[in-house]
Amino acid sequence: MCRAGICGSCAMMINGRPDLACHTKTKNLPDEITLMPLPVFKLIGDLSVDSGTWFRAMNEKVQSWVHTDKPFDVNAEEETMDNQLAEEIYELERCVECGCCVAACGKANMREDFMGAVAFNRIARFMMDPRDERTGTEYFEVVGNEEGIFGCLGLLGCEDVCPKEIPLQDQLGMLRRKMGWQSIRHLFSRLLPD
Repeated sequence: MCRAGICGSCAMMINGRPDLACHTKTKNLPDEITLMPLPVFKLIGDLSVDSGTWFRAMNEKVQSWVHTDKPFDVNAEEETMDNQLAEEIYELERCVECGCCVAACGKANMREDFMGAVAFNRIARFMMDPRDERTGTEYFEVVGNEEGIFGCLGLLGCEDVCPKEIPLQDQLGMLRRKMGWQSIRHLFSRLLPD
């Protein structure tokens, strides 16, 4: 184990709560400790789950990369970015994809096709990035449905268990607002032809 909370591979249910084993001190737990594998993910054996397959599918579903039409030039200077914005993006990039938020999510436990907070965090990260050229409509096509942000129950179990204390509530709220407005635009564009 890394003991630094940077790899996420030791995530498990510890006394019914998703957490990283490397950060859990037994002195803070009762005498009897119950360990279980994380729900939602495919069980490999004992406490090991295959979160990698789930995360790969999620990253492909949310298209977790910067979308741009600019041709890549290896000799070009890096694009500059405002420090404040770079720090806000970095805050979301601290996710170690441990799966604790997914395991704590009531909706993800009920629906295997639900994206979960980690996917919304990824989308929010790219929405903030000025290098990503996707439009609100393109983001709406990815997360503006029941599998996405409109399926979220808003219980915030995800934020409660995040070992990196990423502000998931802020990202969920921002996405709901933006995708809500995008939904209204989408509805009116269908009702009012050009």
